[in-house]
Amino acid sequence: MASYSKLSDLFPIQSQLDYALEDATTQEEKENLVHQYLHKIDEKDDLIIPDFEEGLEWLNTDGPLSLRKELSGKVVVLDFFTYCCINCMHLLPDLHQLEQSYTIEDGLVVIGVHSAKFPNEKVLQNVRSAVLRYDITHPVVNDSDARLWQELEVSCWPTLVVLGPRGNLLFSLVGEGHREQLFLFTEATLKHYRKQGLLKDHDVGIKLYRDSLPPSILSFPGKIAMDPSSKQLAIADTGHHRVLVVSHTGQLLHTIGGPSSGRRDGNLSEAQFSSPQGVFIKGDTVYVADTENHLVRKIKLSEGKVSTLAGVGVQGTDKEGGAPGPQQPISSPWDVALGNAGGDILCIAMAGTHQIWALFLEDGKLPKGSDSKKGTCVRFAGSGNEENRNNAYPHKAGLAQPSGLALAPTEPWECLFIADSESSTIRSLSLKDGAVKHVVGGERDPLNLFAFGDVDGKGIDAKLQHPLGVSWDEGSSLLYVADSYNHKIKVVDPKTKQCRVLAGTGKAGNGLGPCFLESSFNEPGGLCLGEGGKLLYVADTNNHCIKVLNLQTKTVSLFPIVVQQEVDSATSSTPAVRKLPKLPKSAPVLTMPSITVSSGQSVTLFLKLALPTGTKLTEEAPSFWSLSAEGNEWLLEGRAVTGSISDLSEPISIVSSIPAAPASPDPTLTLDAWVYCCLSEGGACMMKAVSFKQPLLIGSTSQEGSVAVMLEHAF
Repeated sequence: MASYSKLSDLFPIQSQLDYALEDATTQEEKENLVHQYLHKIDEKDDLIIPDFEEGLEWLNTDGPLSLRKELSGKVVVLDFFTYCCINCMHLLPDLHQLEQSYTIEDGLVVIGVHSAKFPNEKVLQNVRSAVLRYDITHPVVNDSDARLWQELEVSCWPTLVVLGPRGNLLFSLVGEGHREQLFLFTEATLKHYRKQGLLKDHDVGIKLYRDSLPPSILSFPGKIAMDPSSKQLAIADTGHHRVLVVSHTGQLLHTIGGPSSGRRDGNLSEAQFSSPQGVFIKGDTVYVADTENHLVRKIKLSEGKVSTLAGVGVQGTDKEGGAPGPQQPISSPWDVALGNAGGDILCIAMAGTHQIWALFLEDGKLPKGSDSKKGTCVRFAGSGNEENRNNAYPHKAGLAQPSGLALAPTEPWECLFIADSESSTIRSLSLKDGAVKHVVGGERDPLNLFAFGDVDGKGIDAKLQHPLGVSWDEGSSLLYVADSYNHKIKVVDPKTKQCRVLAGTGKAGNGLGPCFLESSFNEPGGLCLGEGGKLLYVADTNNHCIKVLNLQTKTVSLFPIVVQQEVDSATSSTPAVRKLPKLPKSAPVLTMPSITVSSGQSVTLFLKLALPTGTKLTEEAPSFWSLSAEGNEWLLEGRAVTGSISDLSEPISIVSSIPAAPASPDPTLTLDAWVYCCLSEGGACMMKAVSFKQPLLIGSTSQEGSVAVMLEHAF
């Protein structure tokens, strides 16, 4: 049996180089030291590592890769990571830039070796979702039993291992923050082995999983929040790098940012974000945790502007703070919540430094803190050590990647509830005295971050697995928890510290069951209450959707996000309808119940159609809809009266307006739809049509807002 090396064999050799590099003053001196090191290490033939185990699952490739075959003749950077780890996420931009600087043809291949911490992270589908969510474009192997990790004696996430063209150990970098060494080592290694003629320029069969996916309205939505007064929802559409603002009926009102990542303030149409997570909406203001830009942003809807409140746009390492927001470096803000603790503040879950920070919106003073001026961004709680440590003094407490916040502002609570993901606990931070306390989950040892599970119970006996979101119901004094890696929604009574499952089967899925416990989720990341505590909105992250839990009927439904179609808009006061085919005699005519509306309101028709089983829309014969109001064309003024149908996965929104002085008290809207479809296997195509008649009863009083009605038909 072959004898292989492990990292402990490399450390004594590399440590000499590391010490020498600390004393080097010029780039040329550093490069010479690395070249001398490589010549020295080439003399050793015993630093070969074992190959990847056969039968492992690979992503972003045509098939499995081997150090002895496909990767022979390449400089390989192994990234040992687990997808929940914030430090691993911090490393990804460095790897991305490295891959942009040196291609596979240049001789460099980066391989992500996924070595799970949590049981949920061992599942291929969940790893696949993480690869998409973090836009990882290099090969990733799901080493679910961490075999290579164990054989190399890797000790923590993340760890980078640089291999030479024969699979031999060259360098190791432990933790984040080694960008300069990574680029120095990689460039020198490529130059060294290219000069020796040992590098090969062959392809290794990259095939990105993301290229096989259909488009969707949402992509890995991270968080959701509701403004109780306007009932508008803010959604962090994380995978699309944007924030959506929608009505409580699902009508899309504003799209800010996306579809690609970037960093830009300004008008809503030009602003850019990078994987935003937390959102908090109040009135016309949306606060955003712009996670991968390391910023906190503000969207002012009434002014149509986006601005930066905190952060400088690069990851910070400061664990104290105290500078004005736009001058204060911060690290991976994951959630935000508006509250009051000695003044109005924006609380920030600073996942990157394992702390809670505060941005002062007015002059104030934190509990056990000093006076702060408006605009100051400063630490509120957390030492910065990744721990599960509770303490009466907020700066001595230890948090572990806090990822969700919920404010309970009234007595007897007056605290901020925290989903502390890496300790798998729910914690509380007092707004009165700053004490950090345990609520449920985890265990008593503050250094044990592996006390996770899926157990209902009280306090420390209850077990969670990487919870990411919390939402407080002031009326019932209950805390709702997105127990993300258990794929469940749980509810906690903080008075008794009892925790129990509310919804979810415990297995990743996307089912809308007849009851809560038969419905399924996939790593839900955020949630919020609406309708006075009657509804619970859930960002079902890996299912790319929002689900609604009706807490009264105990049912789960999909929340439709409807994009209003503006095609073929009218250019005159009375729209001209294009020449339409006649409805076939077989087309059903569906007369809907009358709805009552008022002058000044709009009527939104949601058209939801289902094709016959085994068919798909025909691209060559575009499907379309047409809106008419015979004898009452004033209903259509200034509105689109026809539009194409290209996607039936979501309802289509068609809007009509009721003028201040309607010409008739009981008009009827007619919505016709023509759908062309073919058998999925080919061979036969058909045209289907349907006509909806929606009578309106217009009241005498004038009102604002919109009345919505769903028009559904299955062909």
